[in-house]
Amino acid sequence: MNINIKNMKKTIFRALVLTLTASAMIACTEKKADIVADAMQKIDSLMIDRYTPIDTLFAEPGGAVLIMKGDSVLFDKGYGHSDIARRYKIDGNTFFNIASCSKQFTAVAILKLAEEGKLDIDKSIYDVSPLVTPYLPKKKAPFTDITPAHLMSHASGIPDTRPRTDRHFMLTCTDMQSIEYMKDLKELNFEPGTQYQYINPTFQLLYLFIEKLSGTGFEEYMKKNIFDPARMFTTLYFSEENESKIPNMAHGYILEDGEETASVDSDKPAGAAAAEPQKAKTEGPHSKFSECDYGEETFFATKADGGIYTSTHEYAEWIKALRDNKIIPLRAREKAWSMVNTVSESKFSSYQNRPNTFYGYGWFIEQQPDYPKKVYHTGDNGGFQIYEGYFPEADLTVLVFENRNDKDRWDMVKKIDRILKDAGLMEPRQ
Repeated sequence: MNINIKNMKKTIFRALVLTLTASAMIACTEKKADIVADAMQKIDSLMIDRYTPIDTLFAEPGGAVLIMKGDSVLFDKGYGHSDIARRYKIDGNTFFNIASCSKQFTAVAILKLAEEGKLDIDKSIYDVSPLVTPYLPKKKAPFTDITPAHLMSHASGIPDTRPRTDRHFMLTCTDMQSIEYMKDLKELNFEPGTQYQYINPTFQLLYLFIEKLSGTGFEEYMKKNIFDPARMFTTLYFSEENESKIPNMAHGYILEDGEETASVDSDKPAGAAAAEPQKAKTEGPHSKFSECDYGEETFFATKADGGIYTSTHEYAEWIKALRDNKIIPLRAREKAWSMVNTVSESKFSSYQNRPNTFYGYGWFIEQQPDYPKKVYHTGDNGGFQIYEGYFPEADLTVLVFENRNDKDRWDMVKKIDRILKDAGLMEPRQ
């Protein structure tokens, strides 16, 4: 038998190189896994500190946290209780009112209708449908300059002058009742498209557009065309009729002796503060917290601007559906996540008014130094305090849904972002 020693040596060498390469790759993967695990431990510690009970004898509200890289869930944990009286614990299936994070769903519905040729977001709101004109101010400038794009980006100039003397109205009004004041408007706060002023009623006007253009009820349209395709099968809008259908429903809570203040991180537009929330005593031991959601807090029954109840688990499906273009095509999503309107240094609104911050269609856009682009939104109503952030380049999702509002949200967000960045999780997806 002839043995080619030279070829044999080459074969052995190649095998050795492959073995060493594989070993190096395994070692590198294990090291990366250790770094990620350490980052998740830091986030867990951050949240444990955040939700340290005021009094360990009593149940307290808390939050659900989910972190996802691509389709891989890296962190999924609940803290505190969704219902203090019944001592139900929070987890990834707990349903929270996500408040203003609901706006992006409305904006996506409008973009979907636009893709179907049913409206042009850059034409006057008076051109949307003859069926909407009875609800609008008299047709004249500057109102005729307002477009659906302005409504979705908080650039319309429409003031929020909803009546606030009737508390029953404030507690129970629907989207259509909430825009009744608009037909009597005489002026705008600024020329459409020139400024940023965060207000809710413009999204309630979009509610009307969706109904008139689709020919179906708002909730029916959203379930069939938005929620179900995104696999958000149990997500729904709040109403007195729907309240009993909300699975694993969390109540919102506020500290009985806490001082609630409007700030850059509070979803309370300047000049439009609601009446003081009416605190509802919770039955049984409940520490210093009182229930504060529907019936206690105002403007809780409207849908298009803030009425969705969902969980971190179902919201994660929403992120994936958007990323994979299952609801709207890439070009429409890129519009929604573009820097349409400048939030920073706005003279008309303090909400999220920080450096390097913009608004797209239903999302804030943040481009901070040394960080990749973030699309995010926050939500506040009653005791609910919500944060959802997504880094498109890294395909990285961060969700923190809370049923208490006594903690500094933005300090928490900055700490989470830093932990994830230091762990290399904000690197572009491969």
